[in-house]
Amino acid sequence: MAIDEILLNEHEQSERVRSWLRSNAPGIIGGIALGLAAIAGWNWWQSQREQAAQATSQTYMQAVQAFEAGKLPADQGRAILSQLQQGNPALATLAGLQLAKAQLEAGKRDEAIATLRSLREIPADLQPLWQERLARLLIDAGKPREALPLLGNEREPAILDALGDARFALGDKTGAQAAYRKALALLDVAAPQHRLLEMKLIEAGGTPPHTEDKS
Repeated sequence: MAIDEILLNEHEQSERVRSWLRSNAPGIIGGIALGLAAIAGWNWWQSQREQAAQATSQTYMQAVQAFEAGKLPADQGRAILSQLQQGNPALATLAGLQLAKAQLEAGKRDEAIATLRSLREIPADLQPLWQERLARLLIDAGKPREALPLLGNEREPAILDALGDARFALGDKTGAQAAYRKALALLDVAAPQHRLLEMKLIEAGGTPPHTEDKS
């Protein structure tokens, strides 16, 4: 192939490229702009999320400090919990548990019950703790029957312990014994709660499992 032909072909190819670019330049520029806008939007969104998470965490820490100090009116406490639940249900649950504890220590059991009942979207790993706390408050308030629906988890010793207390409060000693036995079966003999559960079982008219083994 002659040099002239090679140069001509390259010239034609260059012209075709230029022509294609002229025809498609608006679309290319628009695509680049869209891509840059998408990246900028993503970065902005991530930044907003981080700022919101930091603000929620700060609100949680301030709320817990206020709850512990007992310097927060009930309406403000509920408002803070509502705000936290919108931003982070897990932190809202932890804050609610802390507020209920402070209310109970201040002798405001009914307010503590209302606080725990107000919590929504409780994370699965915090469900047993929330259920036990609320159930025990209800039992203490003379409402063991209202506590029963919270105590269906038979994999948690603390839940079974509370179930035994609720059954015992209702006069159902057989049900109380069954719950205490199940709780004992899930606990190591050296666990601090083990001895207390044995005493509850005896009070309900039962015999601790290890005592039966020795007899």
